[in-house]
Amino acid sequence: MYQNVYLTFSALLFAIGAFGVLTRKNAIVVFLCIEIMLGAANLAFIVFTAANQSAEGIFMVMCVMAVAGAEAAVGLAIFVLLYRKTGSINIDKFNLLKW
Repeated sequence: MYQNVYLTFSALLFAIGAFGVLTRKNAIVVFLCIEIMLGAANLAFIVFTAANQSAEGIFMVMCVMAVAGAEAAVGLAIFVLLYRKTGSINIDKFNLLKW
């Protein structure tokens, strides 16, 4: 019974994150929306793991968290470079990073 509530919450979080990615211009806000989407996917993995009484979902959550950590490091480095070059963190200026 509780699985439906958590899966609905996970879908709602994912939809909010997707809406933010598609509508925002600030790169940091888009980055945070992507993190919200990853959190929603992790919540769904945990719910399915609890429902199936298996450990595969926990392994997937750990993998997603590792990828999210690497993504955070690389993404923030790109944002610092973008800010140094343009003076703002607007997604429309990402094409200025070409060599």
